[in-house]
Amino acid sequence: MHEMAVAESILHTILEQAERLGGARPIAARISCGQFNALNDETMQFAFESISEGTLCEGMRLEIVHIPLRARCRQCRATFAFDVYRPMCPECEHAEFDFQPDAPLLLEDIEFQDPSE
Repeated sequence: MHEMAVAESILHTILEQAERLGGARPIAARISCGQFNALNDETMQFAFESISEGTLCEGMRLEIVHIPLRARCRQCRATFAFDVYRPMCPECEHAEFDFQPDAPLLLEDIEFQDPSE
C-alpha cells in the first residue's frame, strides 16, 4: 500500500517539525501530488488516521491536492492540462503531444494551533 508509506513519512516529518516548535500541536496539513504520483484520497486519509492515533497528529485535517498532468502540443505548441477522455490539444485538436514533467508528491504546508488557544 503506497499510501501507508507516504502517511508514515508525512507523520514523521510533521512530528519533527512540531518538536522543533516546542511541541506545537499540528491541526492541518496539505499534500500535493501529480497524476503519476497520485494518492487515493480515502486510502490516504485512513492510513494517516490509523498511524497518527496516540500522537500529536491525531485528529488533524489532511488535505490532498491533485495537480493535473500537463502536455505540450507538437503542432501548435500550446501547453494544456491533459484529459484522458479527450487526449488531444484543446487549441488545435492535434493528437500528438509530449507530457511535461509530472508534479512530485509534496508536503506543502503544515498548520499549527495558535499557542494562545
